[in-house]
Amino acid sequence: MVEAVEHAGGHHIALPLKTKTPFGIWRNAARLEALIRAHNVSIVHARSRAPAWSAWLACQRTGTPFVTTYHGTYGETLPFKRRYNAIMARGEIVIAASHFIAALVTARHGVDPSRIRVIPRGVDPIVFDPTAVPPERLARLTQAWRLPDGMRVVMLPGRLTAWKGHAVLLDAIARLKQANVVCVLVGSDQGRWRYSAQLRQRAEELRIGERLRMVGQCDDMPAAMMLADVVVHASTQAEAFGRVVIEAQAMGRPVVASDLGGPVETVAHGVTGLRIRPNDPGTLAAAIEQVLAMDVLERRALSERARASVPTVQAMQQATIDVYRTVLARWGRERAE
Repeated sequence: MVEAVEHAGGHHIALPLKTKTPFGIWRNAARLEALIRAHNVSIVHARSRAPAWSAWLACQRTGTPFVTTYHGTYGETLPFKRRYNAIMARGEIVIAASHFIAALVTARHGVDPSRIRVIPRGVDPIVFDPTAVPPERLARLTQAWRLPDGMRVVMLPGRLTAWKGHAVLLDAIARLKQANVVCVLVGSDQGRWRYSAQLRQRAEELRIGERLRMVGQCDDMPAAMMLADVVVHASTQAEAFGRVVIEAQAMGRPVVASDLGGPVETVAHGVTGLRIRPNDPGTLAAAIEQVLAMDVLERRALSERARASVPTVQAMQQATIDVYRTVLARWGRERAE
């Protein structure tokens, strides 16, 4: 998004922030400190842990307000991991992607709820607009993915990793009473070729191999969503938010989502979609069949309710700017005192 940022008048400066070594974090803190002083930076907003440590150190040295966005559940299986994760809770204000994450931040790190702002992620209603996708884009994906005529499409968007529940969906597809369903997995395996191979093997064992499409990364998700009769969120672990859920809702697609984490807040069961027990192929299969059995009027009503409920990127941006204003006003008062 660098081109878009610069086109809008922003100044993008690249730094080697991927490093997680103590020396790399310390070195990046010095670089950020220099940038803050050179550009008279008013506020620093960190969204990832290693860069956040560098940013926090630089802010401590320069007296600059520090804001964070806590948008992951962040595992704690390794020693000292909670301490490493805790940097995301050190912001003057901590932005949480959902009420689920807000509660997690308070429980894990003891952050006063008054320092937390829940700002859901949003979609751009101009981009994710079912009336704005021309037939040519649909035809391109239909051909590239070899989608047969007359087949219903059940789609799971998300990178290929086990906790996203791809195997749960395959088991659910095998349980469906109708055979005119093709399962489309959209997302990169990010080098996890063994996992991809396991999914293909599982599909063969279930005798649905010919109805599985693993299409990799897609650069046109609005068109991809439009091809789906059902969009599935089958994660077996709680997600901080679940962006694909609101993207599907914005495109008017019926959503079946795991009843945990962020989607609990974006899918009103029976109103804007269906929520099901996680890691339960039988319940998932029943929910998919329920959606596929809806008539035109039922689908349209569900679509309209879902689209009306979707948070927008514009609302997310405005809420974030309001956080900046609050922090800067508070910072100004404290300096004056």
